[in-house]
Amino acid sequence: MVDKVRSSDGTMIAFDRSGDGPPLVYVGGALNDRSSGAPLAAVLAPRFTVLTYDRRGRGASGDTAPYAVEREVEDLAALIGEAGGSAALYGMSSGGALALEAAARGLPIAKLALYEPPFAADDGGRRQAREYTAKLAELLAADRRGDALELFMTRVGVPVELVGQMRGAPMWPALEALAPTLAYDSAVMGDSDRGGSLPAERLAAVTTPTLILDGEASPAFLREAARRVADTLPHGRHRSLQGQTHDVAPEALAPVLEEFLAS
Repeated sequence: MVDKVRSSDGTMIAFDRSGDGPPLVYVGGALNDRSSGAPLAAVLAPRFTVLTYDRRGRGASGDTAPYAVEREVEDLAALIGEAGGSAALYGMSSGGALALEAAARGLPIAKLALYEPPFAADDGGRRQAREYTAKLAELLAADRRGDALELFMTRVGVPVELVGQMRGAPMWPALEALAPTLAYDSAVMGDSDRGGSLPAERLAAVTTPTLILDGEASPAFLREAARRVADTLPHGRHRSLQGQTHDVAPEALAPVLEEFLAS
């Protein structure tokens, strides 16, 4: 049975807890719910207590309007409290940007591990981020969830033909249920106000020991973003995982996380 914790604004946040050891909270990225972190949690369970959760608006969690990134930080604060008052965070993709924001706001985070937070690297990327945010808002306002999903997927490199095939797949309705939260990830990334660029001044104040990971087979802009995050953080370290893409394998990731969190 799923556990729940109440966030500051009264929103109930659903989470699963597995394993035994120091607490680690898995912060998922776009179109992730708590099941997305389950494979990694299973590998880490012998050494860590892993909390995987439904970010607000997803799965069994609530979604109190209006949305604000601050509310998601409060959700993490509630989860960390449930974990014992302090925890490590692992943030995947845009979940990494949310984890960084939580650290910048002073949450009791023992260590941070991030995988490929997709910050924009140049003017072209910033322009695309702003255009994406505007179009996404238009599609979601019209309740065109399938088109919003297609917009996101093609933006991250999924071929249009493959998206067309996915629309008829059994998984598509579950993805459509998550589509409104794409706007939340866009807000977390600062797509409209910063064009998705790295908030360097804010990150420079984050003193939490942080490991930033990327995959050697990932797109160059993701690898560059990972290096820039590591260079900006006062206690940031960077490492590339051989043969991995943005869809990193839990078996490749877990040993690196274990080494970092135990050090």
